[in-house]
Amino acid sequence: MDEDSRIAAVDEVPEDGSFLFTVRDGFDTEEAILVRLTGGVVAFENYCPHWRDIRLDKGSGATMREDELVCEKHGATFESDTGTCTFGPCEGAVLEEVAVTVEDGAVYLTDDRYEFEQQGSSGDHDLSSGGRIGFSGQ
Repeated sequence: MDEDSRIAAVDEVPEDGSFLFTVRDGFDTEEAILVRLTGGVVAFENYCPHWRDIRLDKGSGATMREDELVCEKHGATFESDTGTCTFGPCEGAVLEEVAVTVEDGAVYLTDDRYEFEQQGSSGDHDLSSGGRIGFSGQ
């Protein structure tokens, strides 16, 4: 695989959270997350389908509960392998998958829509801390 498309070592992806990275689509950047599964790794764009400005991973790993990703803002839950929302205001919606592959213990971006930019945040300000009332009532 091409080293320019290498995101991270599989061992860097936490078993109980996510690994944040940034991809580029022309002039635009997009954040995505890696989620470790029993049989590999899957990647999704880093937003809740209910409100696209709400990030699942704000830089410290997405919350996981019983093998599901949790949107801390709405309490929505998503199957970690398919990205399907099983509970919450976006029930039935599906997280946008980003194509990746694992080779020789490393995860590589294989999605033709994007180029790998960097590990971590896009550097954009975090819109998810805006004025909307969160699931926690804050």
